[in-house]
Amino acid sequence: MKNLFSNFKGDLFGGITAGIVALPLALAFGVSSGLGPSAGLYGAIFISFFAALFGGTNTQISGPTAPMTAVSMVVIAGIIAINDGSLEKALPAILVVFLLAGLMQVGLGLLGIGKYIRYIPYPVVSGFMTAIGVIILVTQILPAIGYYPKEDEAYVEQYKPMAEEIILDNILKEEAGEGILVLENFEETIKRAETITEADMLKEAQTLAKSEASGVLGALKIMPRALQNINWLELILALSTIVIIYGFKKITTAIPSALVALIVVSGVAYGFGLNYRPIEEIPSGFPVPNLGIFTSFELSSITPYIFTALTLALLGAIDSLLTSVVADNMTKTKHQPNKELVGQGIGNSIAAIFGGIPGAGATIRTVVNINAGGKTKLSGMVAGVLLLVVLLALGPVASQIPAAVLAGILVTVGIGVMDYKGLKAIPSLPKDMSFGPIKFSSEVVIMLVVLVLSSVWNLVYAVGVGLVIASLMFMKKMGDLTAERSDVKSLEKEEGWTDEASFPKNLKETVFIKHLKGPLFFGSTSEFQVLADQIPRTASTVIIRMDRMQYMDQSGLYTLEDVLIDLHNSNIEVLFVDVLKQPRYMMERVDLIPDLIPTEHIFDTFNECLQYLEKKTAERKTEASA
Repeated sequence: MKNLFSNFKGDLFGGITAGIVALPLALAFGVSSGLGPSAGLYGAIFISFFAALFGGTNTQISGPTAPMTAVSMVVIAGIIAINDGSLEKALPAILVVFLLAGLMQVGLGLLGIGKYIRYIPYPVVSGFMTAIGVIILVTQILPAIGYYPKEDEAYVEQYKPMAEEIILDNILKEEAGEGILVLENFEETIKRAETITEADMLKEAQTLAKSEASGVLGALKIMPRALQNINWLELILALSTIVIIYGFKKITTAIPSALVALIVVSGVAYGFGLNYRPIEEIPSGFPVPNLGIFTSFELSSITPYIFTALTLALLGAIDSLLTSVVADNMTKTKHQPNKELVGQGIGNSIAAIFGGIPGAGATIRTVVNINAGGKTKLSGMVAGVLLLVVLLALGPVASQIPAAVLAGILVTVGIGVMDYKGLKAIPSLPKDMSFGPIKFSSEVVIMLVVLVLSSVWNLVYAVGVGLVIASLMFMKKMGDLTAERSDVKSLEKEEGWTDEASFPKNLKETVFIKHLKGPLFFGSTSEFQVLADQIPRTASTVIIRMDRMQYMDQSGLYTLEDVLIDLHNSNIEVLFVDVLKQPRYMMERVDLIPDLIPTEHIFDTFNECLQYLEKKTAERKTEASA
C-alpha cells in the first residue's frame, strides 16, 4: 500500500488525464459494438480499475480498444441474429461470452502462457490491425452520413416477404418443440399465423435489413443507396469532428483532441437546438450487475462461441502485452506478463457482469498516463474512478452527444489503428518463396490473407488461418534450410569441417559423414529419410555429427530410428559425435540409445571418434593377416 501512494500527485494527474482521453473512445466503442455507449463506459470503468489493481504493468491504462471492439461486434451481431434480432434476449448470452473470455485470460496467466504471446508472427498482427482499421472506417461511414438501413422504409420493404417466411418457420419450430404435428393440427398453425401483425413483420424485416447491411461487405453493398440518402446535418457534424481532431493536434497535444472535438461539436449542436440524432440514453446511477447472465441463457447458444471467447482472450492478451512492452521502454521497467493477463482477465470478467464490453491495455492512454506523471497502479485505478464520476454526474448530459460525433471519432480511430509500417514495407520485403514461375514474399502473403479474410469474412477465423499459413511457411523454410545445409555426400565431394582435415584418405570411400546443421523436426524429416538410400551399401561406417542439432521432435526421433534400422540391416555401423542434451534425452527415452546405438559408439569429439576408427581398422588388418 505504501508503494501504491509513493507517487500520489503524479498518479493522480496521470490517471485523470488518461481518463479524459478514454471518455470519448469508451462512448464511441460502446456505440460501435452494438450494446450502446453505457456498455463502453462500463467496460472502461471496471477494466481500467481492476486490471490496474491486479495486473503486472504499473503504468498500464486498460479499457475498450479497437481490436477488442471489432471482435465484440462479431459476437454481438451473431448472438442477436439467433435471438430474433432482440438485444434484450441476446444480452445474457453475449455477456456470458465476454465473461468466459475474461476467465480464459485468467487461466492463460495462471498457466504461464504470457511469455509465449510474443511468438505471434508480425504479419498476422499487421494484417489483423489493418483489417480492424478497414472494418471500423467502412462501417462508420453509414452513421457518419446519417444513414441507418433499418430506418429506410423502402429498403426495409424488400425484406418483408423474407421476414414473413422466417416468422412462419419459427411458428413451425415452436409447434415441433411442443410435439404438435403440422399435418394433424393444420388449424393450429393457421390460428397462430393469424396472430402475426404488421408490426411483427416490420420488426423482423428491420432486423434483416440491418443484418444485411452489417460488416464491410454489407456496408459496401448498401453504400450507393446510402449516398443517395445523405443526412447533411449528420455529415457536417461528423466532418467537423474529424477536422477538429486532426487540426487541434497541430496546435497542442497537451489536451486530447478527441475530447475537444466531442465537447465543441456536441456543444454547438445542442446549444443551437439542431435536429440531430443523439446517442442512446446512458442510464444514471451506479452500474448494477446483470444477474441474467447466470440464469437467463441456454448453454447451446454459447457453445458456438467458445472459440470466439478464446480468440477474445488471446487478442486481449496480445493487445495488452504489446502495450506493456511500450510502457517498459518508456519507464525502463519490466512488466510481469502472466500477472498482467490475470489482471486483464479479472477486469474483463467483472466488466462483463456489469454489462460492459471487453477491453485490453490501450497504448495511447498508457503513453498519456506516463507522460503526465503516472508511475504506479494507482494511476489506472484513478482513471477508472474518474469515468465512474463522469457516469454518475454527467450521464444525462452525455446522452445528448450526437451519434455522428462518435462516428467521426471512430473514423479517426480506424485510420490511426492501421499498420502503415507493415503496408509501406510490402514492396521492399524479399520474395523468398515461389509457386511455379511466380515468386512472392511469404510475409506479404500472410498479411494480405489475414487482412482480406478479416475484412470480408470473419476476424476470428482469419487470425487462425493466418497462424496456420505462417506456421506452414516457417516449417517449409526451416525444412529447406536444414536439408540444404545437411546434404549427405562422401568426403571427396563435401567440404569437411576443420577437425576433419586429417581424416585418413584410405577411409574416405568407406566411411561417410553426415553433418546435421539444424533441428530434426517434422518439417525436415522427408529430406532426412533419404539418408539410407544416399549411402552406398559398400560403406562400412556412417558418422553422424550432431554438434549443431539442438532440437529433435517426435517425428524426427522416429525418422532417425527408421534410418538407423535400415543402416543396421545393411551391416553399416553408425557412430554419433557430440550428441546434445535434448536429442540424447529423446533417444534414451525410447531406448534408441543403447539398443541401436551403444554408448561406446557415442563420442564427445570427432578426434575420439577418429581414434576409435583407426584402432578398429588396425584390428581388422591384424585379423586379416592372421
